Amino acid sequence: MGNILDYLDWRGDLTFEQTPFNQVDNLILACFSYLDLDEIADVKNGNTLSVEELFEIFSGKEKDGEVKAESAFLQNTPILLEKMASSERFRKCMAGGYVNEILFRKAQQFSAVTVELPDGTAYISFRGTDDTIVGWKEDFNLSNGIVPSHRKALEYLEFNGTYMQSMIRLGGHSKGGNLAMYTAMQCDDALQEKILSVYDNDGPGFPEAFFSSEKVEKVLPKVTRIIPEASVIGMLLNHQKDPLIVASTQKGILQHDAFTWEVMGPSFIEKESLTRRAAASDRSLHKWIDHMDERQREHLIGELFSVLEATGAETISQIQDGGLKSLAAMVRQLDKLEPRSKIMVQELIAGIFGSWLELLPLPELDKKRFLP
Repeated sequence: MGNILDYLDWRGDLTFEQTPFNQVDNLILACFSYLDLDEIADVKNGNTLSVEELFEIFSGKEKDGEVKAESAFLQNTPILLEKMASSERFRKCMAGGYVNEILFRKAQQFSAVTVELPDGTAYISFRGTDDTIVGWKEDFNLSNGIVPSHRKALEYLEFNGTYMQSMIRLGGHSKGGNLAMYTAMQCDDALQEKILSVYDNDGPGFPEAFFSSEKVEKVLPKVTRIIPEASVIGMLLNHQKDPLIVASTQKGILQHDAFTWEVMGPSFIEKESLTRRAAASDRSLHKWIDHMDERQREHLIGELFSVLEATGAETISQIQDGGLKSLAAMVRQLDKLEPRSKIMVQELIAGIFGSWLELLPLPELDKKRFLP
């Protein structure tokens, strides 16, 4: 089995004329937006570069040591660009409209890029969050009502999409999937008519009240929602579209990394349902978060992440790599919470990190504290 990088090796010689756009192509373009293009002026302010031209510039910066060291998740993006640039399928695609803005007031980042495909369509890719704890916190907060990133995404679509003659695909991974859904459901009728499809790749949902307008019903038939079988972020709050559940080479919450999703030919390898542990996590999340108002959800999310941040780790994988040391730090912080918050956060951690907790060499009594 392979992933999106293998797909480019296997099928990169096939043009869009030979085989049409598919769900795997979508994930490639969703991950494309994770590239740090801040120093490449030719993809901003109405300028465009082909993917192969972009790779030449990017690889030159990499040789000069200008490309920053990134998290494990983002380290795959330069490889993705290289394989896209070497493929007949993607090398002539034109990238432009790149923006990357830090929204300091809400500690959020908004970034997007538009890719014009040889099939005459454009894919607007909204950047998501990486595997950092800060990124996961942003995903949780994103599901707590409308935030500046939503408004920025809608402005981006309205500014760029209005003048496009082509049909538009919208997509993103994680936060990016949520932004794609929001913009598709909130833009005006003329833009909605231009939207060919919307791809939500393991993005968080919305409060129930969001799904009330006629625009939502018009867009849903165009939506493809894809989640891994141990999804956490992609199960947050409410969704109006049943997901395609896919296999991953990772375990538990680390399946959020889209580079671990398994591909065979032009399709993902599908699973019938969530894993037992992911289903338990989903029940815990919905049990507490769905029935809270915005202030209560914000408080609970803050308490949950205070426990995760107490480990001193920067990424989710570092928490798991820390083993018993990470767990001890979380337990100490849990004990500082008020009783009701402690119960809720403990149950959420059990749901989210259950597969990891089961592997730890804990006494049975300690396991009962977290696991059913």
